[in-house]
Amino acid sequence: MSFSATHGVVLSVKALQLGKIDHSMKDFNTNPFHSLSVSLPFFSLKPSTCSLYLCGKVRSVYPRSDSFSSYPSENPFLIEILILFAFSFILLCLRLFSNVVQPDFHHRWRKLMAFAEEAETRTSAYPPHVWQAIVAYEDRRFYRHFGIDPIGVARAVTSFSALGGEFIYPNFTASHYKFIDNAGAFLSSRNGTFETGIFSPNSQQNNFYLCIIHVASHTVIWSANQDASISSSGEMTLTNKGISIADEDGNLKWSTPPLKSAVDALLLTEMGNLVLLDQFNGTLWESFQYPTDTVVIGQQLHVGTYLKSAVSDNDISTGDYRLAISASDAILHWHGQTYWKLSMDTNAYTNSNYMVEYMAINRTGLYLFGRNGSAVVIQVVLSPSDFRIAKLSSSGQFIVRSYSRTEWKQEFVGPVDTCRIPLICGRTGLCTDDAASSNPVCSCPSNFHGGIQNTSGCVPSDSSYSLSWACNSSNNDLQLNSSKVSYLTLGNGMDYFSNIFSKPVKYGVNLSVCQDLCSRNCSCLGIFHENSAGSCYVLEDQLGSIIMSNTGQNFLLGYVKAIVRSTSPSSNGNNNSSTQRRKFPTAALVLLPSTGFFLLVAIGFLLWGRWRLSVKREIKLGHPSSFSSGDLDAFYIPGLPKRFDYEELAIATDNFKTQIGSGGFGSVYRGILPDKTVVAVKKITNLGVQGKKDFCTEIAIIGNIHHANLVKLKGFCAQGRQRLLVYEYMNRGSLDRTLFGSGPVLEWQERVDIALRTARGLAYLHCGCEQKIIHCDVKPENILLHDQFQAKISDFGLSKLLSPEQSCLFTTMRGTRGYLAPEWLTNAAISEKTDVYSFGMVLLELVSGRKNCFTRSQSHSLDESNSGGGHSSSSSGSGVIYFPLLALEMHEQGKYLELVDPRLERRVACEEVEKLVRVALCCVHEEPGLRPNMVTVVGMLEGGMPLGQPRLESLNFLRFYGRRFSEASMIQEETEQNDLVLYAHANASTTSTTSDSRIYYSYVSSQQVSGPR
Repeated sequence: MSFSATHGVVLSVKALQLGKIDHSMKDFNTNPFHSLSVSLPFFSLKPSTCSLYLCGKVRSVYPRSDSFSSYPSENPFLIEILILFAFSFILLCLRLFSNVVQPDFHHRWRKLMAFAEEAETRTSAYPPHVWQAIVAYEDRRFYRHFGIDPIGVARAVTSFSALGGEFIYPNFTASHYKFIDNAGAFLSSRNGTFETGIFSPNSQQNNFYLCIIHVASHTVIWSANQDASISSSGEMTLTNKGISIADEDGNLKWSTPPLKSAVDALLLTEMGNLVLLDQFNGTLWESFQYPTDTVVIGQQLHVGTYLKSAVSDNDISTGDYRLAISASDAILHWHGQTYWKLSMDTNAYTNSNYMVEYMAINRTGLYLFGRNGSAVVIQVVLSPSDFRIAKLSSSGQFIVRSYSRTEWKQEFVGPVDTCRIPLICGRTGLCTDDAASSNPVCSCPSNFHGGIQNTSGCVPSDSSYSLSWACNSSNNDLQLNSSKVSYLTLGNGMDYFSNIFSKPVKYGVNLSVCQDLCSRNCSCLGIFHENSAGSCYVLEDQLGSIIMSNTGQNFLLGYVKAIVRSTSPSSNGNNNSSTQRRKFPTAALVLLPSTGFFLLVAIGFLLWGRWRLSVKREIKLGHPSSFSSGDLDAFYIPGLPKRFDYEELAIATDNFKTQIGSGGFGSVYRGILPDKTVVAVKKITNLGVQGKKDFCTEIAIIGNIHHANLVKLKGFCAQGRQRLLVYEYMNRGSLDRTLFGSGPVLEWQERVDIALRTARGLAYLHCGCEQKIIHCDVKPENILLHDQFQAKISDFGLSKLLSPEQSCLFTTMRGTRGYLAPEWLTNAAISEKTDVYSFGMVLLELVSGRKNCFTRSQSHSLDESNSGGGHSSSSSGSGVIYFPLLALEMHEQGKYLELVDPRLERRVACEEVEKLVRVALCCVHEEPGLRPNMVTVVGMLEGGMPLGQPRLESLNFLRFYGRRFSEASMIQEETEQNDLVLYAHANASTTSTTSDSRIYYSYVSSQQVSGPR
């Protein structure tokens, strides 16, 4: 055999070297294994007997000779495979035969079948979505093991979804207000079965909680800050340290415990479990380990943990009932007193005596498991259901319900007897089962009074007694004076919910001994005594409802401990009191007149002192030697402008006759001073705290600021309660009247000049002053026009100061809707970039000649001059146009002329419009850091700096604002016509064939504070 193999190898090599192998391609395609035999003939079963000397010139590996005619022509490689397969099959049969003949084969076979049945039963007990969640979780662990990061992939995929998919990542912030369009939800499970968000139960808009909700039934299955609610502006924040919840003032309300490593992602599983994951997909924290009042399929309630009831259906803060898992049972407690056990329920079956490890529910029922989940200790078999919950209700009952289609079905409840609920009828109330209905009847025992169904409880009928309350922990060793304690009998046939679960404190004692035990224990509130066995039951700490027993076999007598009130005074005390009463009129005749006289004198001095103080303050106002105080009347400010008397300004304004404007803090009147100077007098009518703060700000800031594009403050008046500011008069009024009015149209160059001068004024406020000044209310109404349309910024009543070291300032939301930057919505820090955003909105209005949101008849195009451009899908349908969104869409399409005020009749170059639109879009970026500062804006408008390129990803929020405004406007138009204020302007163009029906909305929904106005 060795010789034959060697001979074949030599033959093959020799033939390859000489190129003498004449093997046709046809034969190769017919039998590809021939090529293998050419080079390695020893793989063949056929003998290689032909030597190099005998065969001579080699034509084939297997020469056709008579000596080889006896071998079959089949494929030898296939024959080898068949032989190996047959040999393996024979070995397998021998192995099986050896196992069968062993004496314990049938025992092992039965165990195998039992194991398979148990595995199949446990598998079918969970609905499909639970297995999907498990598979998804394990898939992620598997891929992470091989260096693939599914979180990174998920980030790219879920970044385009509305709720962010089933993962969110650190540096994420959410509030109900921020996600109000999703009803507060910001995280969804893979198939949308569950959602996480900031919700308010039962649509109560006062208290909000971080909750997990079953979407189909809108049922809260878990809540984080159940005892520390927040408002709609309160925020949930995810960082690498965990989850934290704070109110709108930044006060921490709830947070996850310290974690062992940094957080990499937050996952909401398809089982409803909120999980914090690290970079290796390990679980750092999960909501299943911190249950509230509900358990869902896939969740385990381990020994030592418990469910806590809510106070009521509308208040999910922690109530008084608990469901605890012990080593042998599931137990309901009320202030430490047991009132129900699962093992004693008629629907529960005990399967084994193993120690209980956890409770769980699945699609087939409720179970208590032991032996690492392999043994069922107690079970409640229910009909199959894909979704069910077990909840400890606010009433104190443990209820298992299943959800199918659109309705809940109650499958199990404990206790069934509602009279076994501790506080069903209030303190010492008497509960009686009503055979006609399932509702109990509440009344009061004998010696007690209280109305029927009085849930507040019953009190002793004799007013000389009062119910006892448990003592504090520091008074446990004190002994009550037994002479002040009495026991009120409850009558025969009474029982208490905890007697069946507790043991007597004493056996074989009579009633007096039992009462004495209670009298010496300040925590004891009542007793039950069984006369036949002498058993003494003590009721401690809390006293619940009493049960009327209907069995007729109750031999317990109940007593409630009561405190005897103090007795009436002795006869001597009565005599002394009568004597004092007889002497009282004489003393009153002496004391009352003198007391009244001194009281009148004191009041007179007080009024005189207040009058003198007010006079002094009026004299000192504006005097260099006056001292500053918390009251505005005592202010002295260096460089204070001229002070006017109220009567002087009343004369100048003809008793405030000609009103030329109004604002949030008062009205503005036209006046003429004695030197014939025309002024604008702003009369502050709001004298609240906000008004005083703004008044002081205007005096301190405006009086010391001088710029060509800022309105000059010429003086003030602070006389008594009157607060007035005197400005230079701007004869063309505010920009909104000229821009949106029906008068002569503003030419394009005039609009550019107004924009440039407004930008210069804001740049001076931000960078040219000693202290950075934020205007906070940039809008057309606060841009005043003088001769030649010279623009000046007015109304610094909303300004705030920033020191050079500060870059941002926390303040209350202020300004005008439609011009507020998005950062106002989150109560975040604001900076001068908020003014940049408002300026960008004003710039868009200068381009269009309209307010940023308006409506028109659907038969008209945007441009009455037949520009050829059409409405986008976001603007056409309802007839409502949100201009910033339209500007973004036209910028993307390069159709800038479609945005120009149609009254200009195209008297403007496309490049000029593009410059203003691009600058405006750069100013309204959602992220403040992407917005240019006002100095840069001035440079771009002047042409000294290159135009910025708007970042489209930071402008997508405009699409949201536009869509939400259109929806809100349609609803408002249909249901609240009287609340919708419309401003109509006539068409100024005489060449248009159709009138321009431009109607402006001042309505805006609450979720669009920084959106359309």
